[in-house]
Amino acid sequence: MGMDESGEHRKLQLQELKEIRNDAYESARIYKEKTKVSCVLVGLDLLLLVVTNVFPHGAEIQNLATSKVFKVNGHRLKPFYEGFQVENVAKLDLENSIYTD
Repeated sequence: MGMDESGEHRKLQLQELKEIRNDAYESARIYKEKTKVSCVLVGLDLLLLVVTNVFPHGAEIQNLATSKVFKVNGHRLKPFYEGFQVENVAKLDLENSIYTD
């Protein structure tokens, strides 16, 4: 191969590599959109999930509406307290307080 032919061949290889990379980015974007779990809560609707199994670094949760099971990071889970109310709270009015030495 001459210098001109090898240079042209190299340019074609680089263009092909760019096309492959662009196709990979597009495929990854489509895959992420398809696998994204979308959950739309209307008003104050609750999505009820139950922890079915606990692992050292995560947990397995189940959606009761669809019976699907997901493995999640344990640090992402938060407790839900339905009807949790704060009671026995003392209110202290600082403006009208009396300070004596």
